[in-house]
Amino acid sequence: MELKQTREGVLRLGRAASAAAVAGTLGLFDARQAGAAPANADVPRNRTLVYLNGGSGGKYTDMGIGNPYAAGASHQQGNASMWEPLFYYSAFADDMIPWLASGYTYAEDYSSVTVNIRKQAQWGDGQPFTANDVAFTFNLLKNNQKLTYGGDMKKYIKSVEATDDLTVTFTFNSPNPRFLFEYLAFKFDNGVKLLPKHIFEGKEVTEFMWFDLEKGWPCGTGPYKITLWSETQKFLDLRDDWWGKDVDFGPASPAGSMPDVRRIVCVPYSDDNRAAQLLAANEVDQSLDLRPGTIKSLLPQNKALITHSFNRPPFGYVDWWPNSFWVNTQMEPWNDPEIRWALAYAIDNQGAVDVAYEGAGQTTELPYPDYPALKPYKDSVKDLLAKYPNNKYDLAETSKRMTAKGYAKDSAGFWAKGGKRLVVDIYGWGIWADIGPVVAEQLRKAGFESSYSMPPDWYDQAMLGKHPGGWFMGHGASIADPYYTLFLFTSENSVPKNTTSGGGGNQLSRWSNKDFDAIVEKMNNIPMGDPRVLDLFHDAMAIWLKELPNIPFIQWFHRIPMNTTYWQGWPTVLNSYCNGAFWHLTFPLILHKLKATQ
Repeated sequence: MELKQTREGVLRLGRAASAAAVAGTLGLFDARQAGAAPANADVPRNRTLVYLNGGSGGKYTDMGIGNPYAAGASHQQGNASMWEPLFYYSAFADDMIPWLASGYTYAEDYSSVTVNIRKQAQWGDGQPFTANDVAFTFNLLKNNQKLTYGGDMKKYIKSVEATDDLTVTFTFNSPNPRFLFEYLAFKFDNGVKLLPKHIFEGKEVTEFMWFDLEKGWPCGTGPYKITLWSETQKFLDLRDDWWGKDVDFGPASPAGSMPDVRRIVCVPYSDDNRAAQLLAANEVDQSLDLRPGTIKSLLPQNKALITHSFNRPPFGYVDWWPNSFWVNTQMEPWNDPEIRWALAYAIDNQGAVDVAYEGAGQTTELPYPDYPALKPYKDSVKDLLAKYPNNKYDLAETSKRMTAKGYAKDSAGFWAKGGKRLVVDIYGWGIWADIGPVVAEQLRKAGFESSYSMPPDWYDQAMLGKHPGGWFMGHGASIADPYYTLFLFTSENSVPKNTTSGGGGNQLSRWSNKDFDAIVEKMNNIPMGDPRVLDLFHDAMAIWLKELPNIPFIQWFHRIPMNTTYWQGWPTVLNSYCNGAFWHLTFPLILHKLKATQ
């Protein structure tokens, strides 16, 4: 094994180096030396995929939690390679891929859906995966409102029944043509993770950690298993007995194929600078997405590094998480749509992108990701966007609305009323530390006393309705149909102060409109792609844009560096078979495509 010292103080590994050596050179604690469960035999570097993900302060805080529903489990814990869904959905390819399931049939009135299970499917411990596991999981969620998706299952499901080992039927409380797409398919980091009934039956699900490497726990149906896990590293090794190796999944994974990746080494992410150093030195193959300035300066340092758009702006792809500027519409003065519009006119979206991202970004007029399947809906509201141009930068319009509401600029040039300034303290995470101060300066120029800060409890304040606004936040909802994003803004998800809801985003704006609710409910009973959805979407957005419960800001880009030194076949603009986030549940689609360079 050849080791060379680099200027960054890390060791460069030769191609014959083992993954254990990879962990050592990254300055990691090797759990095997402390008597932990041993990893398998050494795996060559060119069969090892190393990436930086998750963690807090350079450590994994969920170490030893194999159960995705246990207290303390992270939805992005890096175990995606172990889990498989009934279906995968690739947003960029607009493709639904049957996986653990072989097909499905909806009732004509969408009152139920029947799913057929592949007879070959098995859990990692060799036990058959059956319809009973599906029914067990969904009934568990339906009967436990504290679990992820528990409230949704209680709301939508009347019953889930396995009529035999290969057939499971979901019967709904009311017609639900979107249920399969929303819950039975993995897309981005969304979808229900299925549990083995033979292990979980009789267990207290929130307390059962399901982690014992000697027992082979956790054992998903996916092609990888955990072989080592400490606070500073995780190894997942390929299972030669994976059930799907002889199954034809089409282009996603032809029959007789196994991933080239023999071992996955996960290392906690700490900061952009460390990530850039390790990528430049070929120590890691992929990292959490980097900030625009960082990745722009990184790419020239190592020609083997690419992004979804290779080495050109925007250095990534549009994620399903469009960002908005939020305020609490239950608190004054943001309960007045005219004041919200005054704020919108004060924000120069494109100017912020130009300054903070050097133009390597994209603004948005709607709270939707810019995906092909959603384009017809965006086109259908061009007339509304002309009437309600929420991306328009117009300080005269800001002044007009503020003055009409009784505000006047004080001696320092800030809007005030009754001797009290309207202060806009902008909160957010480090991912907005580049663009946040730019927007704060724009608001100051428009007369709003404003600053950008990152208090550790800001998200809790927003969730509980204690912060009036503003703050940056994205929302993952619609990717192929407009319903899911609209649902976030229904009254069902508008809750009082000191209360949170499971709506996934609207608890932050707390907006409510009964006419809007009625339109969205009607849409829920109409299948995806039905022409009637277009008309209902236009009606809903006519209300939404007039009221402007939040201010659409930018498309969120995943600027993920991908190293081609050891691996080829990454998803790019030339072959967008999947989004590139390894922390998402669709990561196995990438694992099946990656090919070792030699």
